[in-house]
Amino acid sequence: MQYLARSADGRPLVGDEEGFVPLQAAYPDASSVRDVLPRAPGGLRDLDDVPAGRMPRENLSFGPFVGEPGKLFGIGLNYADHAADLSEDPPEEPASFFKPSSAVTGPGGPIRLPPESQSERVTAEAELAVVIGRTCRNVSVDEADEVIAGFAPIIDMTAEDVLERNPRFLTRAKSYDTFLVLGPHLAVPGPGMDLEDVEVRTVVDDAVESRNVVANMHFSPRELVAFHSNVMTLEPGDVVSTGTPGAHPIDPGDRVRAEVDEVGTVAADVVR
Repeated sequence: MQYLARSADGRPLVGDEEGFVPLQAAYPDASSVRDVLPRAPGGLRDLDDVPAGRMPRENLSFGPFVGEPGKLFGIGLNYADHAADLSEDPPEEPASFFKPSSAVTGPGGPIRLPPESQSERVTAEAELAVVIGRTCRNVSVDEADEVIAGFAPIIDMTAEDVLERNPRFLTRAKSYDTFLVLGPHLAVPGPGMDLEDVEVRTVVDDAVESRNVVANMHFSPRELVAFHSNVMTLEPGDVVSTGTPGAHPIDPGDRVRAEVDEVGTVAADVVR
């Protein structure tokens, strides 16, 4: 696995299991992670051939893996178990919505809960995100790997009591500042990575509150990319968060973690 990332102070990085180097050491013509996304579907450069020493991951602090994400999609009820938990029927087509870029925060957060006068019940949801690498339109499921840059762990938040008042309040319930924690890196797999057995876990204060595997999604990451490419042009840096195995209420003082096997982990503290 290879990785694209940004340090907490915004420096773009590229790495592997042994560590990270400045992005420009591998791609002299690139000034940001977004510049390299179109190359990711074909694989990144072998860092053994890069004239720079690797910095160990533990010596780095990370920000969101992309500084200026594009369109931010969320997908609702994409696991059968989660739909059952909410006493809802799974949709026959992807139930997608947008989140604003202002909702994005990075590893560590914090996740800032809205005033209690606006919401008294916020839930956190671990998800696997798929990131677009190449501009595309009308791609098939079989072609999706050619436009996917990679995958990332994210934490999505919902003001559930706002949403329960009226389903038309979905945008507001999903859009508070810091309501989307982007993982510390974009994981760029080798060709044809099989995600079926990848497990996604919502963890609050070290307790696993929900878990499920990608094989149990109604619509796979590749299907979600193909479906939305038939609606609109997808562009490098667009993020499709593929749905959660389950949400859990959070309170100030909690620490939330999204764990995605083979892809990575992101955690954030909760404050008000």
